[in-house]
Amino acid sequence: MRGPPDDRSLDDLLSFGVVNLDKPPGPSSHQVAAWLRDLTGQDRAAHAGTLDPKVTGCLPVLLGDATRAAQVFDRVPKRYVAVLELHKRAPAAFEEVLAEFEGPILQKPPRKSAVSRRVRTRTVHDLTVLEREDRRALVRIDCESGTYVRKLCHDLGLALGTGANMGALRRAGTGPFDDGTLATLHDVTDALAFAREEGTEADIRDIVQPAERAFVHLPSVTIAPSAAEQVAHGAPVYAPGVVDWEPATEPDPWSDASEDAIEEGALVACYTPDGAAVCLGHWMGDPDADSGTVVSLERVLV
Repeated sequence: MRGPPDDRSLDDLLSFGVVNLDKPPGPSSHQVAAWLRDLTGQDRAAHAGTLDPKVTGCLPVLLGDATRAAQVFDRVPKRYVAVLELHKRAPAAFEEVLAEFEGPILQKPPRKSAVSRRVRTRTVHDLTVLEREDRRALVRIDCESGTYVRKLCHDLGLALGTGANMGALRRAGTGPFDDGTLATLHDVTDALAFAREEGTEADIRDIVQPAERAFVHLPSVTIAPSAAEQVAHGAPVYAPGVVDWEPATEPDPWSDASEDAIEEGALVACYTPDGAAVCLGHWMGDPDADSGTVVSLERVLV
């Protein structure tokens, strides 16, 4: 079993860590994750949702064994800052028209996409105009995972009657990660050099966080060490092994989930009492029962 997240050696941290990477323009998300994998000496790395090559910003990357938990990012909300370029002068009702795009919208993925081009519903939680200048507007978009911002900008232009396209795009947030703690590949390179050559680990520990940081938007279940040993061998979490449980400490602000309960079937993260992640699983039943499965396994992390 891994020890407490804050007490791990640098090697253990790198082999079960997450970096809130500031993706540069140019390379693909896959290439950037591969560079980070090689820099940190790991055999695997997984990023939290593809960004187009020209797009920059928040790209959390899981390292080593933490890649087993990549699914935690599948449905987390995203925040973007985009430049909306109008083809004609904006109408007086500009902001009112944009406000109509908050809520569920229909989108057909663009031709250059990795998914089937069928109309689907995506939710825009908030669309805020930050600045306006001539025929350009800087907008902040909080939206459901899988929302195509380029297509949204095109549709906004149609609704405005001006035509529009996306001039630039930056991702400012992915689930529990935002642009306040970003690190570049240069930052990682320099911090690793200090750690390896000078023995100074503070910088790299600021950049590489324990993988548990990626699970804070999930409800948590604390299980006994004996139960953790059973989970490591493929057993589910049974009621007698549950020590405590609680809803997410940093929940999705747009989720309808209760703040004092865990919905049946919800994805949860299980921990030992010292805070080390053991597995991801689905909430199945009453933790106060004398018997029965409380968490069915999805991914074992130890």
